[in-house]
Amino acid sequence: MIIGGGISGLAAAYRLRELAAAREFPLEVKLLERSARCGGALETIRRDGFVIETGADSFISEKRACAELAARLGLGAELIPTREIYRKTFVVRAGRLVEIPAGFSLLAPAHLGPVLRSQLFSPLGKIRIAMEPYIAARTSDDDESLDSFVTRRLGREVLDRVAQALAGGIYTADPKRLSMAATMPRFVEMERRHGSVVKGMRAAENARAAQSSDVSGARWSLFQSFKNGMATLPEALAARLGESIRKGADVVGMSRNGNGWRLALASADSIDADAVICAAPAYAAARIVAAIAPDTAKILGAISYASAATVNLTFRASDFDGPPRAFGFVVPASEHRRIIAGSFSSFKFEGRAPAGAILARAFVGGEMSRAMMSLSDDEMVAAVRDEFRALLGVSAAPGIAEVRRWPDSMPQYEVGHLARVAEIERVVAEIPSFAIAGAAYRGVGIPDCVRSGEDAADAVFAKLATTK
Repeated sequence: MIIGGGISGLAAAYRLRELAAAREFPLEVKLLERSARCGGALETIRRDGFVIETGADSFISEKRACAELAARLGLGAELIPTREIYRKTFVVRAGRLVEIPAGFSLLAPAHLGPVLRSQLFSPLGKIRIAMEPYIAARTSDDDESLDSFVTRRLGREVLDRVAQALAGGIYTADPKRLSMAATMPRFVEMERRHGSVVKGMRAAENARAAQSSDVSGARWSLFQSFKNGMATLPEALAARLGESIRKGADVVGMSRNGNGWRLALASADSIDADAVICAAPAYAAARIVAAIAPDTAKILGAISYASAATVNLTFRASDFDGPPRAFGFVVPASEHRRIIAGSFSSFKFEGRAPAGAILARAFVGGEMSRAMMSLSDDEMVAAVRDEFRALLGVSAAPGIAEVRRWPDSMPQYEVGHLARVAEIERVVAEIPSFAIAGAAYRGVGIPDCVRSGEDAADAVFAKLATTK
């Protein structure tokens, strides 16, 4: 039994089906989803020639779990790369869009030249960045916040003007609480191995260049999506699982039933299962496992979540006075604006809008801007239009306006997160025929969620196969 029909739960259910078929093992897989639809934050609206993403619009291709699952589902030909000619990202600085220097990755540059030529940093800020290779590496292995790491290595300007905004676009988090070890371990490793993040960035760039020279054929971009939108993946999984999915089934608790489990539903029904994978959000998982693992439930319940919303707007290309030909822009909290990021879907991927039209979207809310979630849909659209008018110069009324709210959808990986997750996993491993999965533990990206679901399925199947 799988609890939760987001991408982690769907991936777990499909993986169990695959394992059972490969081993010719008799297994009935059931998935319980509390809402009326599966897919979680992967939802696509297809309307009037637009492909509108209301949640995640892509996945990182370096993590292969998502692309490999797509291939097994026969969706390999549906994958599309980003449009590299528009691969630029801007940041709002003093009320206008400034291009992030070439080679700048999340919080550090690989080369100082573009930084020194950029209008984004002050002369003193540039000097501080240039000093980074000469700053002694931290010797402690204790977890550290993004705020602490970036200011220690690169200075306050990098945090306030770039790193907080870029991290905010991914994690919608407070940099003073966001764990470096859980969210950006490669930068921690760069400091440990090279004594410098800038030196580590250069080494990584050289390694990629050497690898590229040894590889023939097409190279995928850093991000990929599907021709008809990200919902293609959960839709395909749900179609394969068919009647194994039960929607409107809200699991509120579980207890032992002989050698198996009994799941209690909000409807007062109960369902028996030999094994359970809980792919619900951590706060829901805490309630579900409270009776069988109260200590674990407390740790699960301590994982906080932020709420966010997306506002998609469609325009005619002529409504803009030269829109920035870019993937999008991020907005630092220090700018005190009402959106945290904006993107141009029709520039980022082919086929997202009809000819002569532009599809744009804004991200609202998050940990640093919780008050925005109290606005009505109309107020939220008006706020986004005001920001687009100020930042992009577009005052025309949108053709389509789609607001999608994602309450308590973004787990906050706070300092010490990996230690908490390790403790959760240790206790869960001791519970018979039970596993957890989802974005709350070891990655919020789509490939992370797919891998989490598949790992949980592997663990549970191994237990079932040895007991029968």
